[in-house]
Amino acid sequence: MDTMTSLDLTALLPAIIVTGTALFVLLLDLFIRSEQRQWLLWMSLMGIVAAGVANGLIPVQGAPLLQGMMRFDEISKAFNFLFLLGCGLALMLSADYLVRQGIARGEYYALVLLSTLGAMLMASSADLLMIFLGLETLSIPLYILATFLRHQTNSQEAGLKYFLLGAFSSALFLYGIALVYGATGTTQLDTLFTILSESIEGEPLLLYAGVGLLLVGLAFKAAAVPFHTWAPDVYEGSPTSATAFMAVVAKAAAFAALLRVFAFAFLALSSSWMFLMGILAVLTMVLGNVVAVVQLNLKRLLAYSSIAHAGYLLIAVASTQNAMLLGPATSSLLFYLLIYTFTTLGAFGVVILAESKGENLSLTDLSGLATRHPWVAAAMAIFMISLAGLPPTAGFFAKFYVFSTAIQAGELGLALLGVLTSVISVYYYLRVVYYIYMRPTAVERPVYLSPLTVLGIALAAIGVLALGIYPPLALSWIPQTLFVLP
Repeated sequence: MDTMTSLDLTALLPAIIVTGTALFVLLLDLFIRSEQRQWLLWMSLMGIVAAGVANGLIPVQGAPLLQGMMRFDEISKAFNFLFLLGCGLALMLSADYLVRQGIARGEYYALVLLSTLGAMLMASSADLLMIFLGLETLSIPLYILATFLRHQTNSQEAGLKYFLLGAFSSALFLYGIALVYGATGTTQLDTLFTILSESIEGEPLLLYAGVGLLLVGLAFKAAAVPFHTWAPDVYEGSPTSATAFMAVVAKAAAFAALLRVFAFAFLALSSSWMFLMGILAVLTMVLGNVVAVVQLNLKRLLAYSSIAHAGYLLIAVASTQNAMLLGPATSSLLFYLLIYTFTTLGAFGVVILAESKGENLSLTDLSGLATRHPWVAAAMAIFMISLAGLPPTAGFFAKFYVFSTAIQAGELGLALLGVLTSVISVYYYLRVVYYIYMRPTAVERPVYLSPLTVLGIALAAIGVLALGIYPPLALSWIPQTLFVLP
């Protein structure tokens, strides 16, 4: 058996740094006093920055790594940046929140870092088994994070529900791998692409069943309808900082895997999976936006918002069925995920500032926020407008690129439905802005202005505005060979 080469170690350096940081934080937690635990956060952030620098400096490797199990290409490099950005911002938002909730422990930071490691493995996978390994490395820490408020019933319920449904979806994904292997004799994505491009022999029904199960497993992580039922309860019951992390990093990891599996390995079967992907996109956009209209709890509203955005992202994946548009569709997906990361984390950051211990924030709790904290209110308004896809925020261009690519791919119906459901979303996003600016304060609520949390919100708001004013800034991290501006 071949040994690990220096090339393998170099390409894996960002993942190694993240792993080492997680282990170091756990070890350091044993030797410091409780009032010194803020150092754990700073060590975690330093590890994220170091991994990001390594990810940017390491050259792209054309050949598969680790005996064909992984690949460090432009796509994995871009997704790694996205995961590290989401992890870093989520940790910044958690600075004061964990102390207020009494859960500022080294295990929290280590679990977030290990979950990020799983996302990075999924994005760099060149084999279905490695995707499964990354999926479990991503998921298991999330199950624990969901129950981190262990004295609250909602958190216990959220963790149990997430674990049971997540284990079921993982089993389906693994069974799908077995069926694909039985039909083709391989689990390597490159080999699958070659085999399916030449001919489909043996057991086509077995292969199609395996492809369907793989889609179900990844659709669960993406919170696509009808595999979304866990999301509202888990988002509501989990610690808000953990909710923010899973809403961004876990979803982005699911779409990284969807790209690897369907847009590349199973591209020859696009006429089959495209139909299923289109149905998922339609159901997800419609249900996510319609149900969000009646939500009064802010975390549940953001949960259904996250579901709706999964539908728009599925449109981008569906557009990859056209091999000529594979590059633009992938780039539109990456750009959308970047903007989604900024807006969603920023919105959850405002929730963290305004949320008291043991309470869930409702829309009425935001009443009068503009009078008491105008800059926080302005940031929340920016995030809501961007999530709605209105100019001059980056959310407008994110949806524009996805819909225009879908039209070029011949998916006019999906694009039109995306526009229609976006119009519906304007109502519930602007309703949040209405409560902030137009409703008088019923009860004076404290807002916990933690410096690091405020900085994280400010960075997210700046990102939304900067990419809204000048979208080509995204060229610095999205592979230039893929990105196409209209």
